[in-house]
Order: sequence, then structure tokens, then C-alpha cells
Amino acid sequence: MRYAFSVLPNGATFLALTATIAIGSATSPNASLAQTAPKTMAEWTTPGGTDQGTRYSGLKDITADNAATLVEEFSFSTTTRNSHQGSPLVVGTGDKATMYVVTPFPNKLIAVNLKDRSSWTYSPNPRSFATGLTCCDVVNRGAAYGVIDNGGPNNGKGVVVYTLLDGNVVAVDTATHAQLWRTKVADPWKGETLNTPTIVIPVDSFKNTAISNYPITKVVVFGSSGSEMGVRGSVRALDLATGKLVWQAYGTGPDKDVKIDSSTVAPFDKDRNSVNGADQGVTSWPTSGAATWQHGGATSWAWVTYDPDTKTLFYGTSQPGTFNPEMRMGGKTNDNKWGASIFARDPRTGVAKWVYQLVPWDNWDYDTVNESTVVDLNVDGSQKKVIVHFSKNGIAYVMDRVTGKLLSAKAYGDLNWAKPVDSDGNYVDLHTGLPTVNPDKQTIGGSNNKKAGDITDYICPSAFGVKDWEYSAFSPDTNLFYFGAHNMCMSYEPLQVNYIAGTPFVGVSIGITPHKDANGAYEVNKMGEFVAFNPVTGLRAWTIPEAKPVFGGALVTAGKVVFYGTLDKHFRAVNAETGGIIKSWDLECGVTSAPITFLGADGKQRVAITTGLGYLNGGFAGGKCPASDSSTSGMVHVYKLQ
Repeated sequence: MRYAFSVLPNGATFLALTATIAIGSATSPNASLAQTAPKTMAEWTTPGGTDQGTRYSGLKDITADNAATLVEEFSFSTTTRNSHQGSPLVVGTGDKATMYVVTPFPNKLIAVNLKDRSSWTYSPNPRSFATGLTCCDVVNRGAAYGVIDNGGPNNGKGVVVYTLLDGNVVAVDTATHAQLWRTKVADPWKGETLNTPTIVIPVDSFKNTAISNYPITKVVVFGSSGSEMGVRGSVRALDLATGKLVWQAYGTGPDKDVKIDSSTVAPFDKDRNSVNGADQGVTSWPTSGAATWQHGGATSWAWVTYDPDTKTLFYGTSQPGTFNPEMRMGGKTNDNKWGASIFARDPRTGVAKWVYQLVPWDNWDYDTVNESTVVDLNVDGSQKKVIVHFSKNGIAYVMDRVTGKLLSAKAYGDLNWAKPVDSDGNYVDLHTGLPTVNPDKQTIGGSNNKKAGDITDYICPSAFGVKDWEYSAFSPDTNLFYFGAHNMCMSYEPLQVNYIAGTPFVGVSIGITPHKDANGAYEVNKMGEFVAFNPVTGLRAWTIPEAKPVFGGALVTAGKVVFYGTLDKHFRAVNAETGGIIKSWDLECGVTSAPITFLGADGKQRVAITTGLGYLNGGFAGGKCPASDSSTSGMVHVYKLQ
């Protein structure tokens, strides 16, 4: 096996840019969009802010006119190094307002009272062997808060629930600071680790005496990691009250394991059992060899969102494994279902309501794990219940969230792996659901009938995507999405690989390069940007160039201010309408988390951001931050108006 991953050139030499450029119309007269959007107020209890993942706050003490007067109120150390990708939570109001932060491994939970700054820490002590069995740093993407309301012995308890790298999930009682339950669900020795965010979803009450004598009223939903290790991905739901498994839905395999049944619909023929037969999660894979559906990846390592109106949860799956598509040829098709797909599921049973594979037979490591944000948009003159998904492949998918029907699929960044398919600028055929792949950029087959060992140069975007896991934010005030983005392309060399449990099953050498300008010169000082995007027109409203890729998520408020952090140690407040930078604050380390906003103990608005870089993101910023030999750690910074 040969596996290599390189990042070129050295990000430490890049310079920051702060100019703002206008690219498209932010508020086209024909773009009457969402009238309202779910919002947070005093608290922040889930990674996406709202279950729908809007990361929009209704607070408006902080405005574009006064955000420049924000000053740091206090900060505290997490006493942990490595990439801090999760956002804090804030639960309670007044004297009881408390901030909760989950650290990277060893996954401590730190609680800080916002009135008197008193604190406590819960240490779950996960097994350290897991740190050597995970692909991409020892991160944790955040916790969720819920109150148990099933009438059982734990009724009324508020718990913070989150995943541990060693395959456990824990619920911590916020009143006693003690562990309420701990459930082992994954085996890192087989390559499956948990660094994934959680979400607490209410369900119609039901009884299952194999789980509890009390009703199940809420479930904790989360995915897992390990596509690079040859695992078979799945999403699980646990009973919030007991931690016991309610359901598990796999990303590959027979329909009964994927939880596809006769009620499941597919918006396109290519995904329908009525056209292709049952068990496509098996039949679209080779029937023998290492790269079969049993090791087919399709993990879900990022965000799950939920629509309470239709009682549906949404998430996507990663690329199929191995990354060498030649090894995944075979079966009735080469689609490798259900890698790179979006599922809509019933949170009570886990059964798929609909499924759509965005990238059949992935050739480029284009995961589909990014958030699917639940919003209502006015499309073609009528209000639509949609999800908006900014996929790594550079396409913004707007889908009817009830049926899965694709409404638009326009580029939100530069891409060359696929070509436009119609005069509206869609990169996916809205009737077939298929992209038109550029044969020059296929890594197997294609124009030159490539095979493993052949290198395909300058594929855009890179395996980090135009946008990666960094959470976007949506404002109903401007009708725009906001997100950090990357201007990077890649070379891709598929390689043969053998499957050995608990070891990398990657099968590719990837080289990352900056994007090129119109004259063919590398844009080494513009490898990132922060983008405002109109999902209906498919146009960018404005962008802020950044020297380094932006791996930090976004927050937008009713005060029309957008916040985000950068790898090169800046925390920015931006006018949500114009894209003008209101103010940048210097930080001691870079950012890979998303900011939050909430009310402090005095009832006034605050904004918080977490810092800390691991080796993967730190590779773009001169290394880990704080450095391994440093006595410092990740930090949480809280700001208030002066």
C-alpha cells in the first residue's frame, strides 16, 4: 500500500487580504426569498444553533453600527491542544447561564457559569489507543443539550450529550456534573471512531420495552468516522433517557441495513429500486476483492439537521472507500451506493423517506457530509420547503425537502470536474439527477483511459472542497447564506491498497495546490475566502478574500452582522449586507470552529469563538497551534459591547 498526502505550497508564507469585492446581486428584485427562518435567542443548545442548522440569531443588540466597539470580556483555556472544531453551548439565562465546551481528545467537558465564572470539568477518560486509529486529527465537532421528559427516573434532568473518540457516547447531568450514562457503539480497532457532533431530536412518544419501561420521547442522533480506514459507515439514534440504541442505519449494504423499504422514494430513476432492483447498496459494488460494500465507507462525520414541520432528519454520507475508484468498479453499476448521498429519514424509526446520490462512482473524494440547512425559499414564485446543501464538489443543491426533488444545482465556486448542463447554469441535470462529468478530470477511465497509478492534474475543487465541514449560516433578513470557502485544486493518483482492519484503506496520493487565475498563475495569496451566496439566483453577493483556506464556520444575527474566524488568527465582524469588514480582532491561534452568540448573565448579547489548530488545518498555517511544545492550549474568547 502507498498513501501520501501533501499540501503545497507552505501556507506560512501567505499574506492576509482584507479587500471586499462585489460579484453579483445580493438582493435581486426577482429573488423574493424566505420570509422567516428558525433562530436562536438567549441560549445556544445545538451545534447548528437551531435544529434546522440556520446558525441565525434573533439577537440584535450588536449591530453593524456598533460591532466595532466589541471588546473581549473574558477568555479561558481549555487546557487541550489540537483542532477545536466544535462550538460552545450556552444553556440557561441570568445567574444560571452556563457555557459548555467539549475539547478535542481527551474530550473533556468544561462548564463555566457566566455570572461568577465558576467552573467544573467532567473528564470521560477515553482510551488513548483511539488517537492512533483516526484519520484526520483528534477533533470533536461538538455537543448538544436536551432535557429528559419521558416520566422515568431521570425525568427533568438536563444533559449535555456528546461522542468520544474511542467509540463511546456520554450524557452528563448538568446539575450533578456526573455521567448519567455511557454507551459503547463503535470499535476503533476496526477503524471506526467518533468525533462527530450530536443532535437531540424529539419524536412522537413510543414504547419499546427492550430499551426501557418508559416511553422514548427524544433521540440522540450522530454519525461516525473512518471511511479512510475501510469501515462501513452508519448513523445511530440513542434514547436520550437511557443511552440505549433505538436504531442504526448503514450507508452501504442491503436495503434492510440501510433502512430503505417500500415507503422510501427516490427522486430520480438512477436511485429507484423499481428501476435498478433492490439492495443497490450491494449490487452497485464489486462482488469480490477488498473494495466491496462491507468496507465501503459512506460515513457521516459532520452535521445532522432536523425539520420539526415534516418530522424529518437530513444528513449526507462521505465518499465511498477506498479512494481508488478502479477498485470499486463492478456489480450492476459502478455507483457505489450509498456513498456521497443525502438521506431524509424518520427520526423515530430511522427509515429513509427519500435518498439521492449526488456523486455516483466518486472519483475525487467529494464527500456529501456538509450540512443540509432547512429553510423555506420562494422559488419560481412559490414558497418551497427546501434544504440547501453546499457540497464539497462546488455545487449548491437546492432540494424540495419533502420529495427530494432537485430544484437547482448551480456552482458556488470554481469547479472543472463537471460541466454546466443547461442555460440556467445548473451543473446537474434536473431530470436525471446526474452531473455531466468532464472526462479530462476523471481519475479512472475518462479521456485517456486512465488507470491506477496515472495522475490527473489540476482538478478543481480539491478534496477539501470549495467548502468543507465549516458550518454555513442563513439570514432571512438578507436572504443570503454565509460560509468560509477554499480556492484550492488538486492532483489525484489512485493507488492499489489492501484492506487490513484498523489501518488506512485510502488508496490515493493527493497533492493540493492553490487555484490559478485567468492567466494561469497560482493565487497563492488567496487560498481562502468568505462568501455571501444567494441560493435562488445562484449568485455570490460578495466575497472577502483570505490568504489561507477558511475552515471556520459562520454566524449571522438579526443585527445584520456576520462573524467568522480564520486560520491566520483573526476573528472578524462583517456587515451582512455589504461584506464590509467592521472589525478584526487578533487571536493567539487560528480558528476551525464556528462562533456563537447568546445572552450573558446581565441579559446583554455576547459573541464567543474558540481557537486551536491540529496538524491537518495547521498545515496551512505553519503547523499546530499552540505548538506541541507549548504550555498553552486552545482558548475560548467572549466579547461584549463596550
